[in-house]
Amino acid sequence: MPSPDSLALDPISDVLVSPGYLAGPGDSRSIFNTLDSAPSWTKAIAFGADTYYTSPCQRVRVANAVESFYGGWTISYAEDPLGVPDWITTFDRNTPHEIVAVFTKTLVDGLHDNFADYLSGGRHYTGISPASLTARHRWEPVHGSRPFRTVSPDGHAAYQMRVGWLHEYDELLTPEKSTWRMSAGTDPVYAPSWQAFFSGYTPQHLIAASTAAFTDPTPVPRALDHIPDRHRSLVSVTPVDTTRPDRWAAAALARSTQAQAIHAPPPLAAPTPLAMHAGSRRQR
Repeated sequence: MPSPDSLALDPISDVLVSPGYLAGPGDSRSIFNTLDSAPSWTKAIAFGADTYYTSPCQRVRVANAVESFYGGWTISYAEDPLGVPDWITTFDRNTPHEIVAVFTKTLVDGLHDNFADYLSGGRHYTGISPASLTARHRWEPVHGSRPFRTVSPDGHAAYQMRVGWLHEYDELLTPEKSTWRMSAGTDPVYAPSWQAFFSGYTPQHLIAASTAAFTDPTPVPRALDHIPDRHRSLVSVTPVDTTRPDRWAAAALARSTQAQAIHAPPPLAAPTPLAMHAGSRRQR
């Protein structure tokens, strides 16, 4: 429930909002900054507002097509740059930017060696799975549900996994058929406020990075009037002392602690052979 003091705040006041998955999309500058500063990535602007990025290896394409059906961000990877994508991830326009930002940052950081550092034996490998993250925060499985899903303690966020066979190209063409989905809202399953979709071959460490941000209970910074109206009665709001900018930095640091934990390298050990990328369905 919102605090009584928050009801008297100026609509443009800076506040901290919890849970983050109901805070609204927020400011996406951190996503653009990661991609703009990624070495040798190319950027193109089309139709006045749509932004497209391509990795130097030509395997990854990132689109922020504002007026498309989903809006938000679509990210694809193809082992053959001219071939059908191996995987596609879609974050709709209302997805909180923290969830997109950590996915994008982890993608950019790991692409140089085809994610080998994040696979078993790699220096950033932790073995943390999305399922372990939801369990850590006491998300409850919905027994007998199809697709299988776990739901947050407040009932306003869901992480689901499709079960049963589906041709891999179907989920590449139709995000709603993707193997994994994150969603949140007053009814996160049937009428979500936002959704994110991950096709079956999306590397698990990338999904885990987004899941860490998705499930993290640390409040996120927002302008008060950026919180969706339909979520106002479902969130806790704390005013931010704007005379102390370090409060914002502290909140951002606390927010990212769990996401960073899944990338923290283990204690140094003897060198291991370079791992091969396991996320692709194609074997050369």
